[in-house]
Amino acid sequence: MGITTIKGQKIDVTKTNPGLSKITIELSWVSNNGLDLDASAFLVGASGKVDRDEDFIFYGNPRSMNGSVSLQTGSMERQLFDIDLANVPSNVEKIAFTLTIYDAIARNHSFNRVSNLCLRVLQGSTKAEIIQFPLDNFTIENAIVAGELYRHQGQWKFNAIGSGFHGGLAALCGNFGIEVTQEKTQESRVSESKPELKPAPKPEPVVSTSPPISITKVELKKKGEAISLKKSSTNLGEIFVNLNWNKGTKQSKGFFGRSKGIDLDLSCLYEMSNGKKGCIQALGRRFGSYSGFPYISLDGDDRTGSRSEGENLRINGNYVQVFERILIFAYIYEGVAKWAETDGVVTIKQADNPAIEVRMDVHDHHKVVCAVAMIERQGDTFSIRRLVEYFSSHTEMDRHYGWNMRWSSGSK
Repeated sequence: MGITTIKGQKIDVTKTNPGLSKITIELSWVSNNGLDLDASAFLVGASGKVDRDEDFIFYGNPRSMNGSVSLQTGSMERQLFDIDLANVPSNVEKIAFTLTIYDAIARNHSFNRVSNLCLRVLQGSTKAEIIQFPLDNFTIENAIVAGELYRHQGQWKFNAIGSGFHGGLAALCGNFGIEVTQEKTQESRVSESKPELKPAPKPEPVVSTSPPISITKVELKKKGEAISLKKSSTNLGEIFVNLNWNKGTKQSKGFFGRSKGIDLDLSCLYEMSNGKKGCIQALGRRFGSYSGFPYISLDGDDRTGSRSEGENLRINGNYVQVFERILIFAYIYEGVAKWAETDGVVTIKQADNPAIEVRMDVHDHHKVVCAVAMIERQGDTFSIRRLVEYFSSHTEMDRHYGWNMRWSSGSK
């Protein structure tokens, strides 16, 4: 029995298994509705994109140019990749493993019809399990990046990703630098769905032939559930993060009969790709900047929740490459931590995507800080993951997520 991992965890593969050179990646699932799933692998270079068509391994191209990565037919609910790690070309920094649903957009199919999704890393010859990654249940996504193998200091490691996409195969391929055009015919599946591939012009935008998605809102309901932003232009542009809460929040009387409500504040921690870290929040008047570093700004401080628009963060998605991750959180500056009375909700909006909503519907009335969502860079886009986890202080939250900054008392 191997190591069971969770989303976001990174595990050594070759360092802890000296001499290991051949492994198998197994993707398995249960589809009670007879959906037809396809596994694919992308051999990605330092740019975060594939260098050529042949680095996209799927049923129409089941073997990489030198044979180091090959797709083996398993069964209708199980597909395997055999990988010769020692012979993976030196220009390949990572190998991403994905799943898509055949003809998902036309048939309005998504991964909410699929259960027991799992990725396993197996020893090549014995098929002994090294790592097991049970993927969270998905909802409206029709493409998934399950996990990736990547090089680190001369060794190979596994990154448990588990992020969903909209737009099916075209959106997934676009994320890795390949443009897909679908040739629809009345013939067999092979002729009907075999993509015509060509490298996406760089730095020109990737053009997808997929029809527009009619979904206007996506709600991340389970802890750890994630979704990636789909790009239809060169840059992401503005990413708008709004915190709103119940305007009818019950008021409690303080000393001398004054009304004392809950002061809920929207904030974030950021970590850049160069290692720089910081915090954007009204406390200490750290409002940031949208056009300059750190490319995040807080537009105001709603002390009562009376403003219909709540509080807003603006993230400059044109600078996606400078970010590593952004932790969106809310905290109660004044008042008792009556989270259940706030009906707090964070909504993340970007022009090319449906609104992403995270409700603070799990509560801990003994703690005043709520980590709501993690935004992580994934190539040239962002993945958004639900957290909704509570902490007694900024410092406790900081340490839990590994920011490790120094904190001091502040006021507004």
